Amino acid sequence: MTEDGLPFFVYGTLLPGERNHERFLTGRVRGQCPAVLPGALLYHGPGYPYAVEGPGAVRGALVTAAPGAYGELLALLDELEGYLGPGSPRNLYERVARPVVPGPDGPDASDGLYVPDGPHRADVRADPARPVRAWVYLAGAAVTRSLRTGGTPVPGGDWLARHPRTGPGTP
Repeated sequence: MTEDGLPFFVYGTLLPGERNHERFLTGRVRGQCPAVLPGALLYHGPGYPYAVEGPGAVRGALVTAAPGAYGELLALLDELEGYLGPGSPRNLYERVARPVVPGPDGPDASDGLYVPDGPHRADVRADPARPVRAWVYLAGAAVTRSLRTGGTPVPGGDWLARHPRTGPGTP
């Protein structure tokens, strides 16, 4: 299966109301909805979180690029996340394809999610519990080792629940 055109699962500063959402996603996203990444744990980083594989779940959002914006969005997110290519020892994050479970409620549920082409087509308004394959940025190998030995987990795997939200997008 090709990975071209996958939606993105975001769980930290790219979430609505967080500092990188407007800068990187506004105008480049067709739809977004709450979602959960199973089989992962969330850790505090220096102002942003890291997800690593593990026995838990991470709450976030599933976003689909706007028509014509996929290549630009992929390049911007790769740069933001310090992703240099598959398996690079200098990767801050690894971009990997993982199943993500869309949720029917949350701050942007009315937007729905639409993956327009090919095997990744999904409309979560029709089937919110069906897993969708998405790009996820997981902590790189060196960061993962450090987090597993001395990192601070984010309770419940929910970056937004770590502090009260203020500003745009506050419910």
